[in-house]
Amino acid sequence: MERATVTDLIAFLAVARERNFTRAAAQLGVSQPALSRTIRGLEARLGVRLLTRSTRSVAPTEAGERLVQTVGPHFDGIEAGLAALTAMREKPAGSLRITSVEHASETILAPAVSRLLTDYPDIRVEIINDYRLTDIVAERYDAGVRLGEQVAKDMIALRIGPDFRQALVGTPSYFARRSKPDTPHDLTAHACINLRLPTSGGLWSWPFAKDGRELKVRAEGPLSFNAIPLILNTALAGLGLAYLPESVVQAHVKAGRLVRVLADWSPLMTGYHLYYPNRQPSPAFAVLVKALRYRGPISQKSFISRRKALRQNS
Repeated sequence: MERATVTDLIAFLAVARERNFTRAAAQLGVSQPALSRTIRGLEARLGVRLLTRSTRSVAPTEAGERLVQTVGPHFDGIEAGLAALTAMREKPAGSLRITSVEHASETILAPAVSRLLTDYPDIRVEIINDYRLTDIVAERYDAGVRLGEQVAKDMIALRIGPDFRQALVGTPSYFARRSKPDTPHDLTAHACINLRLPTSGGLWSWPFAKDGRELKVRAEGPLSFNAIPLILNTALAGLGLAYLPESVVQAHVKAGRLVRVLADWSPLMTGYHLYYPNRQPSPAFAVLVKALRYRGPISQKSFISRRKALRQNS
């Protein structure tokens, strides 16, 4: 394509979108007569009328509208790419919205964001805790944080935390009233404090694994919440058993406020991942990704899974 044609197309898109030669000419930094000549020359080369002109208005013809729809997005993409490169030279700024879950927000996101905002005070971060499997594109989030197994395949996924285990705990006073479970099946005789899932409206099924055997238990009990602190506090009050990430309960177990049971049945949970659509990231989002990238050891199970995925994609 000749360079002159590219310039003429840019001129045409400006007129078609502004619906006015005067405003388009000012935008392009040319005179109105020169812009009119450019459009007439383009129409002559293409052999089709692109604009309908009257004394009061300018509008694309059917052919002109088709040209706007097919060619316009390509020029927009070029402009956006150049703008992103320009912005990278400047200090990252702007707002970022992230959907996450409490455990990831408290242990990973909040510490990383605190460090980030020290270096980049012009960035604004909003973190929404929600156990739903949120459509981040439809709900206008920049990214989401979930366990690796929950991330949709059409998203870019970045590991931001290690694998971890769940811990089943209760207070000494609770176990003074009831015997400790020997297997997950024994939980039917216990008061279990549940997590309510907003997506399905049901209760989270507790996963267990031992010696290659995996099972999920629909634990029953008088209490259910949609927040980890409430589950932990009611467990500390001796009202039932809680099934929470190790990091949430380890200090209480060490202090003797909670007793851990079925530790040999605790499964390894895939670590948290930041996920987002494949699109040009803003400078602010780029520095967030850099701050969150996990550089610690990866479990053997995760390594094998990742290697298998790479082989399948190659």
